[in-house]
Amino acid sequence: MSDSNSGDSQDWRVDYLMLAALWGSSFLFMRLGAGEFGPLATAWTRVCVATLFLWPFMVWQGHWPLFKSKWKLILSFGIFNSALPFSLFAYAVMHISTGLSAILNAAVPLFAAMVAWVWLGDRLNRWRIAGLFIGFMGVTLLARNQTSFHSDANPDASLWGQYTAIAACLLATLCYAISGSFTKKYMPNLPPLVSSTGSQLGATLALTIPALWALPDSVPSTQACLSLIVLGVACTGIAYILYFRLVNRAGPAKALTVTFLIPVFALIYSVTFLNETVTLNMVFLGMVVVFGTALSSGIFPKMK
Repeated sequence: MSDSNSGDSQDWRVDYLMLAALWGSSFLFMRLGAGEFGPLATAWTRVCVATLFLWPFMVWQGHWPLFKSKWKLILSFGIFNSALPFSLFAYAVMHISTGLSAILNAAVPLFAAMVAWVWLGDRLNRWRIAGLFIGFMGVTLLARNQTSFHSDANPDASLWGQYTAIAACLLATLCYAISGSFTKKYMPNLPPLVSSTGSQLGATLALTIPALWALPDSVPSTQACLSLIVLGVACTGIAYILYFRLVNRAGPAKALTVTFLIPVFALIYSVTFLNETVTLNMVFLGMVVVFGTALSSGIFPKMK
């Protein structure tokens, strides 16, 4: 019995690390692709590739009849779950460092707690309220001090470009938060593979016309094309499958904490492959955001 439990524990931890590594690398591949494709075409290619990858799995699992019965709801869900946030983050990484984008992405549970409180009436005790305050203070300080995050890999060092990029990241995290409450309210019993595949298809349809309008004037390089293929297959398709397996093996509470590890991998990739600068101030404020987010999420049992 103990050997079996040990094996299961090891399995979910491997999935956990792989998922954090894949989602952390998504910021790197977005940067490599968005510089040539632009944010809209980058997001469209990502969700299109992910749809083609996930669709056979959904059909193979026998979910096609369920998808047909709820297709309008699922496709609409894809706008907030994928189309908008993917486009916003693709825009952001063109103007600020990928490391900073990943840290701001870690605030998703922070916004999720706030949206669930306003929309679903979820209870917030004093610890979770304190976490919201700490988390938003950390985000505010990051925004105020973002001028110190310049690097050679950051093509737009203007204040306007950076502030709009930070706003785009925060709007994207809000979209993810709204998606979470939307799922809980309208799709609570829907298999995750159906909602994820359908959301990618919905995002593909929503972004098709804007992406065609914003196609690059010149043919992108092989590196940019391969980056978006990896982004769609590995960072979106495979990552979703790993996430579902992680939820089943470790539970949703543990699966949620993977959000806090993503910036670690993103920062490693940004320094290694993009020569981005990571300052102590950036790391410290990022830890403040993560701590506040964790507190607001209620993942500390004694503080619920």
